[in-house]
Amino acid sequence: MNKSIFRKEVLAMSAYKVADASGFIKLDAMENPYNWPEDITQSWLETLKTCELNRYPDPEAKQLTQTIREQNNIPPTHDVLLGNGSDELIQILLMALSPTASVLAPQPSFVMYQQISQSLGLNFINVPLLPDTFGLDLPAMLAAIATHQPAIIFLAYPNNPTSNLFSSQAIRQIIAAANGLVVLDEAYAPFANASFMDELAQYENLLIMRTVSKLGLAGLRLGYLVGTPTIIEQLNKIRLPYNINILTQATAYFALTHHALFDEQTQKICAERTNVYEQLCKLDGITAYPSAANFILFKTAKNKATDIFTAIKQQGVLIKNMSPQGGLLADCLRVTIGKPEENQAFLAALKVSLEKLS
Repeated sequence: MNKSIFRKEVLAMSAYKVADASGFIKLDAMENPYNWPEDITQSWLETLKTCELNRYPDPEAKQLTQTIREQNNIPPTHDVLLGNGSDELIQILLMALSPTASVLAPQPSFVMYQQISQSLGLNFINVPLLPDTFGLDLPAMLAAIATHQPAIIFLAYPNNPTSNLFSSQAIRQIIAAANGLVVLDEAYAPFANASFMDELAQYENLLIMRTVSKLGLAGLRLGYLVGTPTIIEQLNKIRLPYNINILTQATAYFALTHHALFDEQTQKICAERTNVYEQLCKLDGITAYPSAANFILFKTAKNKATDIFTAIKQQGVLIKNMSPQGGLLADCLRVTIGKPEENQAFLAALKVSLEKLS
């Protein structure tokens, strides 16, 4: 087949690969490790019996959207766009731009900002974070805005994969300096106790993106974007009809009406995050970074990350090797916070690996 039918940007890309986690303690993908209690599971299954699978779902997911509004204190002046995960929302945002548009984000950050931008042939610009602290390099960000006039800026808050919250004052300066849109990706808001949702009304160009994945519903693939009606109206033209299927709508609505369960699980995860961080800080040759998310980034001795990752995997625990990305992530590994026994298995495997490779 003649590959020339594909755009050069696509030919130059590599597919996003997901590791096979079969048989492993899975601590690589920032998922909530807890299932539902049996009584809630049975109640949920009862609700699914009323789903009319022969009919198309509500194209606007009105009931679900209203619940999302209420539980997230979304201003009545702003509209909500639902997506098949945050990934689809990022894709919709970028598809709406001019083919010559520039996209700006810090580096390192969520890989899909760059992946989708490049797949669409957009000019993607990244500005390195500050070494050691992973904070925003505000002068460099403002200089990039002035030079490139990006149509959209993505800021993950907290940031993935570094897990820190950027300075809120720096974010406000970036929003004020931007002529285009600024998207705050608050995927990890449940673990951060920080949000710009209350400040939406102050900035016409600000959008907030969230997901239910980290809350404990990763299998549903549901994200939502909040912005002014003027902006959401344009994005809705690109959104494919019926993009939120009937089972996702029914399940997400059911789950969000049981938010106390997720609040309890979030508290457990945050408590375990503190414990794992403290244990990592006690290990020689490991530098753990403070986290406002449900995962922890840590640095190993130089050129040891891949060997340690492999040794941990050989003991049945799967984490994420960030070192191949290079730059500020060289020699870094990332671990998701799991159940207490999963976290202890990880820490034990890490200690064995460090002793083995010392």
